[in-house]
Amino acid sequence: MSFTLGNNIKISVAGASHSESIDVTVEGLPKGEKIDIEAVNSFLKRRQGGMARYTTARKEKDEPKILKGLDGDTLTGDALVAKFVNANARSGDYSKMRTIPRPSHADYVAYVKYGGKMDMAGGGFFSGRMTLPMCFAGAVCMQVLERRGIKVQAHILSAGDVFDEAFDPVSEDTTPLADHTLPVLSKDAGDKMVSVMEDASREGDSVGGCIECKITGICAGVGDPIYDSVESVISYGMFGIPAIKGIEFGEGFGVCSDYGSKSNDDFCIRDGKVRCITNNSGGIQGGITNGMPVIFRVAVKPTPSIYKPQRSVDLEKMEECELRIEGRHDACIVPRVVPCVEAMAALMIADMMSSEGLM
Repeated sequence: MSFTLGNNIKISVAGASHSESIDVTVEGLPKGEKIDIEAVNSFLKRRQGGMARYTTARKEKDEPKILKGLDGDTLTGDALVAKFVNANARSGDYSKMRTIPRPSHADYVAYVKYGGKMDMAGGGFFSGRMTLPMCFAGAVCMQVLERRGIKVQAHILSAGDVFDEAFDPVSEDTTPLADHTLPVLSKDAGDKMVSVMEDASREGDSVGGCIECKITGICAGVGDPIYDSVESVISYGMFGIPAIKGIEFGEGFGVCSDYGSKSNDDFCIRDGKVRCITNNSGGIQGGITNGMPVIFRVAVKPTPSIYKPQRSVDLEKMEECELRIEGRHDACIVPRVVPCVEAMAALMIADMMSSEGLM
């Protein structure tokens, strides 16, 4: 089964969590751009598992085999095609899930939609592993965007009930992350987050969180009103990341209790450019960028695969039953989702910029 995203810069993904490989094709990238594959590989390592107690023990090399589209370090103008081999799958861990769906997973809906014929080992193509080709394509687009002065940065805003500092919504500067294993601004917050994640792991449970993303360097005028708004396009991409359950831009739901006199972004002139004094709109007005940083946050649900007993049903016997999940799972997927959010944001921004003739 193949999945495609984008208009001008288009990615197509094929494969599944436990298939022989996961493949990605990226079309529409500008010819002649230099791509640092080592930097791409470093980016991909940020979403790998097996790095901490609270992440899955499954560890893959996640190194792309470039099949087409790159001559040395230069994009040829042809489609960029890469393959990722799945070498560390343990499909036997998922045998009972064939007829007993895991709560809050895609097992049941896949059973209904595909008539029980879908191989759901490792989550099949619903798995978070499908974010790997997304991250590859996004890492390439990030390099192209950075040469045009556009930077994408995300951090963990919260994990469980622990909150990090928020990005400065007005500053165009990249915010330095703390010297910590987690992508956070406050080391103290990161330490507390690790404790929350490790506690959940010890309890056989999981915990969710929130990721904040900031995109700087985008000129005013990108995007379209109504259905192709910047919010619509970014949101469309973000919900292609498994576990994302919500998104807000700027002040988001915080504006519900505001007055216009507080939430409106007054204009000013800074360095000869029209700017906003505040950025409650998150850099977008009328679906179009206004030259301020684009700020959004996504909600990441707790990993549904937990080791505590849960109630489910046997779809063959049509009986209620108890399910105890085995296998290798993340107690908190949030740290591994951070690069996915950055990659998807870069993909969607690059596609919009290309549609505007700005790439």
